[in-house]
Amino acid sequence: MSVHLLGGGRDVARCGALLRPFVVEARARADDRPPVIAVLLVLEADDDSSVARFAAVLEAAGAAAAELRVAAIVEGGTFDAEVSRADAVFVGGGLTPAYLDALAPILVAVAGSVRDGMPYAGFSAGAAIAAGTALVGGYRLGGIEVASEDAGEELDELEIRDGLGLVRFAVDAHAAQWGTLSRLVAAVDAELVTEGVAIDEHTVLIVDTEGASTVSGSGHVWHVTAASPGVRVALRSA
Repeated sequence: MSVHLLGGGRDVARCGALLRPFVVEARARADDRPPVIAVLLVLEADDDSSVARFAAVLEAAGAAAAELRVAAIVEGGTFDAEVSRADAVFVGGGLTPAYLDALAPILVAVAGSVRDGMPYAGFSAGAAIAAGTALVGGYRLGGIEVASEDAGEELDELEIRDGLGLVRFAVDAHAAQWGTLSRLVAAVDAELVTEGVAIDEHTVLIVDTEGASTVSGSGHVWHVTAASPGVRVALRSA
């Protein structure tokens, strides 16, 4: 089973098409019964659209509405252990730090289930927290702007936290659309993380159990590694 990292995007049909392999893996995990797909969402208090939007994305990916178990909580809440007993888990988008806080009580259980073969899909924030060393936000490094404040996740300085540990590299999203590549470049250059990928919207990076990866979608995956001097950026596309 694989880890599916989607860089965001508002087009339901395009995002759904990219997540079809995730739903196929969920069905394979469930074997001869309908799969249970946990959908984890952390919402702002006035968010009345994300539940329907992410459900529509997964239905566009081939999931039946009855197969989705949506757990939608408001920022400040936490998820319970039922999640780790699903056949697959999808973690949506929103404030990345809030997602890590919400998953804190079950972080180890979810990571263990994924390592045991449960497919994982992360959308934007859900992709970022899949990393072992997660870049959760911020737009300044040493007081100097390295990205737009709008992409800062309500944080000032770049912040690194322990994530799920499903992939060996840091993950940022909305790369070309929000300009987050510069944040990842700064993080690698400052040795906050050793390497990372910045994923464009409507683009997915799929990492299998052996660590091999493939790219699908209409954009790029920007792979950032340390070099001497500075950093190296390599582009991957479908």
